[in-house]
Amino acid sequence: QVQLVESGGGLVQAGGSLRLSCAASRSTFAGKVIGWYRQAPGKQRDLVASITSIGTTNYVDSVKGRFTISRDNAKNTVYLQMNSLKPEDTAVYYCNVRFDLRAWGQGTQVTVSS
Repeated sequence: QVQLVESGGGLVQAGGSLRLSCAASRSTFAGKVIGWYRQAPGKQRDLVASITSIGTTNYVDSVKGRFTISRDNAKNTVYLQMNSLKPEDTAVYYCNVRFDLRAWGQGTQVTVSS
């Protein structure tokens, strides 16, 4: 069974930074677009950033200039560097294969205090 493992979340003050990691098997990530999603309490899960197999990135407007998605294909890992965090970034963050969703992992909680 495919397993997506997110890590790196935590509690941070507004303006702080966190780096999230997402690990999976090579067969899960190879050649695929990978996305980072987030779900705040009482809200739907939304895509915030994605990266193609060759490194082309895309972001929602609310995180542009603050978040950076990257991938290390040799390590089968995708990262999300989050800077200048805001309280509205508070959510559980998940990764998944864009356009070919797998079973969701447990996610990693990010809490930004004001």
